[in-house]
Amino acid sequence: MANTPQSKKRARQNERRKMINKSRRSRIRTFVRKVEEALATGDGAAATAALRAAEPELARGVTKGVLKKNTVSRKISRLAQRVRAVATA
Repeated sequence: MANTPQSKKRARQNERRKMINKSRRSRIRTFVRKVEEALATGDGAAATAALRAAEPELARGVTKGVLKKNTVSRKISRLAQRVRAVATA
């Protein structure tokens, strides 16, 4: 339990950041899910558009400290590879 005023303030800040990060992570997952759904339907144009919308969201997750850089890089790379396969097919 927080005892000092500083630790109480830090606990409040941590709660606030936790909610912000949770919402940001949820938003990122939504964008990635839209790409997955477009891939499942086999629509190359929709998948490409969804990926273009998802990339900045994923990158923003890195700059805000929600996700790690290499994790996002890997996700984008794998999604792009799958989108290319659907778009050319």
